[in-house]
Amino acid sequence: MSKNASPGGYRAVFAVREFRYVFAAHLLSLLGVVVSEIALTYLVYVLTRSPLLSALTFALGMLPYLIGGTLFAGVADRYPARRVLVVCDLLCAGCVGVMVLPGTPIAALLALRCVVAAIAPVFTGTRAATLTDILGDGDRYVLGRSLLRLVSQGAQLAGFGVGGVLLAVIPARGAIAITFVTFLCSAVLLRFGTRARPARSAGNGGALLGDSFSGARLLLGDRRTRALLLLFWVPAMFAVAPEALVAPYADSLGVGPAALGLLMCAIPVGHIGAELYVGSKLSPRARGRIVLPVAAVGLLPLLVYAAEPGLGWALAALALSGVGAAYVVGLDRWFVDAVPEELRGRAMTLLTAGLMTIQGLGMALAGLAGEFFPVHQVVAGSGLIGTLCCLVLVREVRRTAGPGGGTPVAGEADGKADGKADGRVEGRDGADPQVASG
Repeated sequence: MSKNASPGGYRAVFAVREFRYVFAAHLLSLLGVVVSEIALTYLVYVLTRSPLLSALTFALGMLPYLIGGTLFAGVADRYPARRVLVVCDLLCAGCVGVMVLPGTPIAALLALRCVVAAIAPVFTGTRAATLTDILGDGDRYVLGRSLLRLVSQGAQLAGFGVGGVLLAVIPARGAIAITFVTFLCSAVLLRFGTRARPARSAGNGGALLGDSFSGARLLLGDRRTRALLLLFWVPAMFAVAPEALVAPYADSLGVGPAALGLLMCAIPVGHIGAELYVGSKLSPRARGRIVLPVAAVGLLPLLVYAAEPGLGWALAALALSGVGAAYVVGLDRWFVDAVPEELRGRAMTLLTAGLMTIQGLGMALAGLAGEFFPVHQVVAGSGLIGTLCCLVLVREVRRTAGPGGGTPVAGEADGKADGKADGRVEGRDGADPQVASG
């Protein structure tokens, strides 16, 4: 077992003081963002009475991820992590502060929403990379990433409910102001609760955009890291189909708003339960073993929709689909092992930007297909096509594993492998990497 493994599971992660500050900052800012998404969408609708602009406001939370993650990924490695995190929080707080002003026009609200969304992948990627400094690159890192994901899923469940209640008692701009406060609190926690560390890379001597594009080129140009990135992205693209079409499917069943809420919660509930089990009950070796089998079959429950199931069967299928997402716990370990340290910030930023963008694309394609085919057939088709794509990716990940099962190759594309692989103890195949800290 790796000397970075955490026999205490999640408790061992919380025992690290710096992580507690990162966790608290993440929880605060995430709740604020979820509440503000609801409030801003509602505010735009109240001001314009336009369903299109209201929907566009929500969609703008995803679309700019690609821009921010592509153009500004170099920030994550080029500057000290704590400075990047604090500045990102302050910039977002400034944008939200302008949104709260009564005279801010609709166009400005939408533009500011885009700016906040473009900053998000830089912040998330930098934080994910600095977790390896705080927790090490072993099992505690994997569980730390898992905890942040669990908070994200839980915040969606709680945040939408809280946002609805807040809008019933305070104006929309007042609810948005809560996000301003949470961003400031997050900045304070990160500034005074985490250590100052030097930048991972001084850059290539050129412009920031050059750093960002060169990092993306190295990561996507390497067969191993490209396969791992796609294994994060592609299942998520097809998994969002039932969420994108939940309202029309609920309508086809003739169920009310309460049932609609249950359908929206089913996937997050399944994901949270499965990830808690995988993170707390399975060993690092076992987590590695389940990555490829679970990724291969995780979308199969959506095939139940081919029979146009009732509410009970649909809830079960969605919850099982959420369970399938737990493969990412082990995949996180493989990815951080495959990426050289000097590219880690850009790798995590690219991962986040691609994940959000491809989910947005998946929702759009599901919605488009729903215009021409029955909703239940679209969801079942997503499960079938997604499963076929996942089987191809699983084969590719197996083929790109090193002789020991997971030797990282990403840094070899430009001759920058830094020798850290020398201290790695690998498993027997691509599904079972065991890594010691170098």
